[in-house]
Amino acid sequence: MRAAERGAGSLVETVKSTLALPLTRGVQHYEEKRMSIRLSTSTAQNLLTEGYCRFKVDDIAPSPDTESGLGRLQSAVDNLPADPYAPTANRYRRYSNGILLPWARRVEWMPNRQGPKGEFSEYYQSDYNPEYVSRVRHFMPFEDELKHDPFLNHIVWQDFDLTLGFWNEAQMIRPFVVGVHLVKLLVASAGDRAVSSPDILHQDGEPFTFVHLVKRDNAVGARTTVATPEAAGNMPEDVDQAIIHAQFELSLPLESYGVLDSKVSHYVSALERGPEDRPAVRAALLTDFTPLVPLI
Repeated sequence: MRAAERGAGSLVETVKSTLALPLTRGVQHYEEKRMSIRLSTSTAQNLLTEGYCRFKVDDIAPSPDTESGLGRLQSAVDNLPADPYAPTANRYRRYSNGILLPWARRVEWMPNRQGPKGEFSEYYQSDYNPEYVSRVRHFMPFEDELKHDPFLNHIVWQDFDLTLGFWNEAQMIRPFVVGVHLVKLLVASAGDRAVSSPDILHQDGEPFTFVHLVKRDNAVGARTTVATPEAAGNMPEDVDQAIIHAQFELSLPLESYGVLDSKVSHYVSALERGPEDRPAVRAALLTDFTPLVPLI
């Protein structure tokens, strides 16, 4: 039996112990926190039992820095370089990874590497991405200021806390690798498209992935599909609709979803320009979590 099944019964206490605050901070704040705990527990249970969950960042772990933190993420979106592996896909991105230490509530960001074209971070998905099978890709890393941004780190820990019921005690005293991606789809001209990678239903290879909308404007498409694992490798319209769990669009900033990779496949459709005479934009922050040391 997987830790997900063993841990689901104790998930309420796990989340409560992580998020609880004393009553002395005020009745209204306490009631808001109780609602946050209930939403966190429900969201985490959906993630572990159904394989996916939907939520809004502030509903799960409210932050006094939300408005300004979102503004900083949106500014970072405006400074994303083109994906060097897909120059015609109208896709822009940065990627960094770090070592997450659960017992210390600390992330140590891995040093950037230096190449002929400047600094980079390595990203590898084995054979999970059919467009880049067994290829190590080099992406421009997050700027140091963004890696240490308190709101970004708030989101990282919020996401990790939603996975707590999956790990056993031995795993929680070992490091994890956390990956953070900032990806923008941008369409400047009517009739053009921007696509994600891979452009099919797929799994990622990391146990958990979370997606948070940062910006969406004049956008048509970029619709998410979540399906069973056997749908991977296909387009949503080409599979039995009975194996599709959900289809939805992230419309407002900080609307989010998470997936348990072993239980589902997922996909986001192409972006096209809307009716306004300006570019279409859809940008998202992604996080993923993988144990650094396997249990043997």
